[in-house]
Amino acid sequence: MRDLRRSLTTNRALVTLVAMTTVLGLLVAWRPERFPLNTLTIPMVVSTLFLRPRQLAGYITFALAVLALATTQQETFTPRLWASVATYTFIGLFVLGISLRRVQLGVGGAEGEAMLVDLRDRLQAQGEAPPLPDGWELDATVRAAGGTPFSGDFFCYSSCTEAGRLDAVLVDVSGKGVSAGTRSLQLSGALSGLLGAVPPAQILPAVNDFLIRQSWQEGFATAVHLSLDLRTGQYDVYVAGHPPPLALTADGRARRLGAGGPLLGLIGGAAYPADGGELRPGEALVLYTDGLVEVAGLDIDEGIDRLADVAAHQLERRVARRGPDVAVEPALRGVADALIAATGTPGDDRAVLVLRRA
Repeated sequence: MRDLRRSLTTNRALVTLVAMTTVLGLLVAWRPERFPLNTLTIPMVVSTLFLRPRQLAGYITFALAVLALATTQQETFTPRLWASVATYTFIGLFVLGISLRRVQLGVGGAEGEAMLVDLRDRLQAQGEAPPLPDGWELDATVRAAGGTPFSGDFFCYSSCTEAGRLDAVLVDVSGKGVSAGTRSLQLSGALSGLLGAVPPAQILPAVNDFLIRQSWQEGFATAVHLSLDLRTGQYDVYVAGHPPPLALTADGRARRLGAGGPLLGLIGGAAYPADGGELRPGEALVLYTDGLVEVAGLDIDEGIDRLADVAAHQLERRVARRGPDVAVEPALRGVADALIAATGTPGDDRAVLVLRRA
């Protein structure tokens, strides 16, 4: 139904633009002193927003024909007139080139923008953290490079309250912007199907095999997978070429987790061993991407230590401010944004998750 509405919309737009161009062409030929040739550029520019690629190519050909006919009706050929003809022709050929590039995708400007918005919304929906039972707090955020809505960093969650389990995967796809966003959507769809359907130890090997079958031209992905028993606090982490997660004790000491395995999508049959422990009251886990710890002039180990110090300080300050009344304000509210603001570089995608047992 949506495709039918879009088709009707573009067909109406084509008819309207053809009619508008015809009327303007007649006016330009009839009263050139009042309607200059540049008037014809208006529907041509508008056409890039509403027409499908093949419709756009046909319309531009028609518009250039109208230009040729209107030009022959001019009484005098001044330098200004030739400049207008050259400008109009250049715009027409430029738009025609755009339409030929869009043929590969098969959508026009407005439809292409709608697809990008849909891509953004799906990534954001799949990265929304599930509600957790009493005694657990979670805060997570993704910040794309340059403030764009598309990021190569994303989260996937699977939570079963009845079974008392939470699975969270943080992925960093190579690249930035829209190109990384499209690969993120592809990979997040695969992850969403795997989480809860296969045992935690098999998630990253299955993702690795999936990426190898995709034969991405631009490389790889890194990931960290947290599998947590919400009843006991027992957890396992699985790392694939990703910066090590941090386990923070109640007194602020940090331990790096994850024996680590290779990048996803490079080596078939790779193993991803588990590391883990028990999260006790007052302790927290921090999952993050390299955008928070890779800073120019700073060794990555120093970046990780700095992130651990900032996270411990933020948690200590927020818990002390809140006091014993958990209902007043969750201690983790806004902590992910605070970590991103205090660490890393805006030139890279950044994502962080903080999970705390109250």
